[in-house]
Amino acid sequence: MDAVSRRLLKELQDLQRDRASSAATSELEELAPMDDADLLSWKATMRGPEGSPYEGGRFHLTIQVPSNYPLQPPKIEFVTRVCHPNVRFATGEICLDILKTAWSPAWTLRSTCLAIALLLNHPEPSSPLNVDAANLLRCGDQLGYESLVRMYTRIYAMQ
Repeated sequence: MDAVSRRLLKELQDLQRDRASSAATSELEELAPMDDADLLSWKATMRGPEGSPYEGGRFHLTIQVPSNYPLQPPKIEFVTRVCHPNVRFATGEICLDILKTAWSPAWTLRSTCLAIALLLNHPEPSSPLNVDAANLLRCGDQLGYESLVRMYTRIYAMQ
């Protein structure tokens, strides 16, 4: 077994142990390999953070783990369409520094997914992939932004 597989199996065991001890984080509903035979392809489901315009939504993500993980970050994208300044609406691509230049082998798939959940509540309109959503925040239109997010969450994440 190679080092990448050992690392991913350890992360999976830690996830299972935490779920069994009820230490699972409320936002992260599921994180698991798509197939037992392929540890490089994972899926995740997260709930929209309570008190946010994403509340009530369930957001699905795909995770592609590179063959040199954890030296390189995983590629994580939303499958569920999400309206957010740092997520490309059409593709689900996520603009988050830890998925690019700020990656460290100390990050796990779980901690990376939790950082994405935090990003939902704390958008960075200065580095947008969704310019329309970012412009609402830049103009100070919090109500308009939250209304737009709630509408898209109802349409795409509450099915």
